[in-house]
Amino acid sequence: MSLADSLKNLNEFDINDLDLNNAGVWPAPVKAIVALIVFGLVLGGGYWFFIKDQYAQLERVEQQEQELREKYEQKAYRVANLDTFKAQMEEMEETFGALVRQLPGETEVPGLLEDITNTALGSGLSLKEIKLQPEVTRDFYAELPINIRVSGGYHELASFVSSVAGLPRIVTLHDLTIQPTSGKTGDQLDMQVVARTYRYRAGE
Repeated sequence: MSLADSLKNLNEFDINDLDLNNAGVWPAPVKAIVALIVFGLVLGGGYWFFIKDQYAQLERVEQQEQELREKYEQKAYRVANLDTFKAQMEEMEETFGALVRQLPGETEVPGLLEDITNTALGSGLSLKEIKLQPEVTRDFYAELPINIRVSGGYHELASFVSSVAGLPRIVTLHDLTIQPTSGKTGDQLDMQVVARTYRYRAGE
């Protein structure tokens, strides 16, 4: 049968005349179209029920591979730089030890009070009060607050603050207030500040 005859039969064919029981007598173009539709359905169904899950599993595996690769690179970097990390750790331990040694023990507190007193007087200030407050316990250390009241000129106060910060022990200054000295003229100022030093709580 020629192509022209096939097209003529296809034009004369009514889809309502299709009978699955007589599929063998359908025109060749109809058979081809039906075969293509069935093939497409089989291909789409196969993709939906089989290949789609395989792609999803492949994506999960690729993601896991990327995560494992990153973990491996991190661990490889740590192993390659292990000696450097050890050296840094030793340096940090030495630095920490040096800082801890700067923390006064209980027996050194009177000496610290004396240092602060001498610093105030050496800066040309009039020391009105230096009083140790109750200890405040922290994780591995204790804070020792010291209330200080001094009076003097602006430059003397600045010199005192700078000298206290330069003491060999760790001392920090907090809650600093400055106001003119009552009943006096000139540049006399009163300064109140809380100095905090720290004690290492070894074995407590």
